[in-house]
Amino acid sequence: MRVSPSLLAADFANLSKEVEMINSSNADYLHMDVMDGVFVPNISFGFPVLNAVGKICEKPLDVHLMIVEPDRWISQVRDCGARIMNVHVEACRHLHSTVSLIHQAGMKAGVTLNPSTPVSMLVDIIEDVELVLLMSVNPGFGGQPFIRHTLKKVEELRSLIAATGSKALIEVDGGVNEKTGRELAAAGTDILVAGSYVFGSEDPHSRIDILRNL
Repeated sequence: MRVSPSLLAADFANLSKEVEMINSSNADYLHMDVMDGVFVPNISFGFPVLNAVGKICEKPLDVHLMIVEPDRWISQVRDCGARIMNVHVEACRHLHSTVSLIHQAGMKAGVTLNPSTPVSMLVDIIEDVELVLLMSVNPGFGGQPFIRHTLKKVEELRSLIAATGSKALIEVDGGVNEKTGRELAAAGTDILVAGSYVFGSEDPHSRIDILRNL
């Protein structure tokens, strides 16, 4: 299992220290949620924080844009050092075009589904992306309980990937801990995004290792 700790749950008064913790851990990525207060009912952080973190983080940046018109910001996301750019199916008018622009910018493309958006929305794009992120909570706030229907969606997505020959990895974000992580691993998840479970622990390195070993 791969692990992408979510910076949204970090201590922003000690951000450099939190990123250093990620650098010294066995985390595979650093997940960064960008919220605009329009697509989701919250605002997180913008490009000044992304750029600052990108300069000191040694892990690949997994940037998840919970924003309207994500196409406008592709070059800025690339310039902050992102390896993966995730956009919401629900926020893109022309998803194939957006995915193509992400690839042209030199990044891997991820598409994200909200809890109520069916896996069938991906049929015409699944072969063109490297990652699918399933939200297992409603986007916008950390610390929400895990939506159990996500397990069925992981299984449906795994079947779609197998049927199409897609190379896309399955990532899940929201309510991830040891228990839900084990269930998600059994359903076919490749990457776990964990916020509070990691950053809220007295031993975040151990929490990351627990998830990686599921």
